[in-house]
Amino acid sequence: MIVLAFIAWTGIAGVGAIQGWWLHPIAPRGDASAFVRAAESMAKAHSTGNFALVLMRDGAVYAEQYAPSIDPVDADTRFPLASMSKWFTAYAVMQLVQAGRLDLDAPVATYLRQWQLPTGPFDARQVTIRRLLSHTAGLTDGLGFGDYLPSESVPSLGETLRHPRASSDSVSAIAVGRAPGGGFEYSGGGYLILQAMLEDVTGVPFATWMRDSVFQPLGMPRASYAYLGALDHAARSFNARGVLAPTYRYAAAGATGMSASPRDLIAFVKAHQRAADHGARLRRVTQEQMRTPHARKLGLDIWGLGIALYAPTASGDYVYGHDGANAPAINSAMRINPDNGDAVIVLVTGHPSLATAIAGEWTLWQTGVVDFLSIDKALHSALVPWLLGVATMGVISGWLAVRRRRAR
Repeated sequence: MIVLAFIAWTGIAGVGAIQGWWLHPIAPRGDASAFVRAAESMAKAHSTGNFALVLMRDGAVYAEQYAPSIDPVDADTRFPLASMSKWFTAYAVMQLVQAGRLDLDAPVATYLRQWQLPTGPFDARQVTIRRLLSHTAGLTDGLGFGDYLPSESVPSLGETLRHPRASSDSVSAIAVGRAPGGGFEYSGGGYLILQAMLEDVTGVPFATWMRDSVFQPLGMPRASYAYLGALDHAARSFNARGVLAPTYRYAAAGATGMSASPRDLIAFVKAHQRAADHGARLRRVTQEQMRTPHARKLGLDIWGLGIALYAPTASGDYVYGHDGANAPAINSAMRINPDNGDAVIVLVTGHPSLATAIAGEWTLWQTGVVDFLSIDKALHSALVPWLLGVATMGVISGWLAVRRRRAR
């Protein structure tokens, strides 16, 4: 019985951790002012560079916090988005799906002209647009694209597809390394393929298509794939110690190379909250399609089509968005709660995980459920309750043993 109780309690403690039983929000539920103060305290304690926080309530900006370092930071400061760039690539793909120009379940090879997946032991025809968007296409590159110094020349899209530079300095290849559809495996290479597909289908360079079809129509005039170091009013790059670092170049625009201002991202959030039946905005049914779970981890729904599903909401929907991180210490995070129109935007240079940490706290504050990127923190929070439960079982076991001996 004690063994069974131990197993059961371990399971309960783990499930409770994922459900947020052992964590407390940094502010009382519904108290937006308290949340802003708590997030600002986190930024003051940990930020060593530039910082931007936007809190939105019911579709409108509620509060903005900007932390200047050397240069002033405001709503128009361009920040590097790192992997959050993938969300915008997915948005453009879904525009074409919505227009009937792409079939989510067609092999991506159907649309590719400038490059094709290398042959291998798995059927590349099962690599569909849907699976690329949801990181379930069987690609095992694990990219993480590496950066380029300002003095280096940036390779072309074709060269990057053939010989990508990984952020880990390891040798990576964009290829099918497991059965497509077999499960979630994060792949930056998949979004480079989607970038190439957009160019091949539209006949327009990727950055030009994104500017004309996404950024300008949605009211994002400062969003760009140009080298951030050459753009005006851009957040400088810092390492985790707060020391100025080079502003890097990125070869994988669709996966990691976008920059945008907080004001641009506010417009992007509003585009999701005010769905339209025409124009650049995605229809509500298309947005709901993107939020349909396509990948699971640890028993949790974690990914839709181009977006992360961070936690379930009260209505049965999901808090959704995307994070990003790049060297030397770049971090971005954006979350939207479709139940109430609330959102948070956090952009950081000078800390590798501060934006994700604050956005994770926002998810817990909004829903009472742990953000799936905070699972490690949640499991750690279960350690003390678990130990107390185990100790209690030990005491009960000892007491029962004493009683049995006395009964003899």
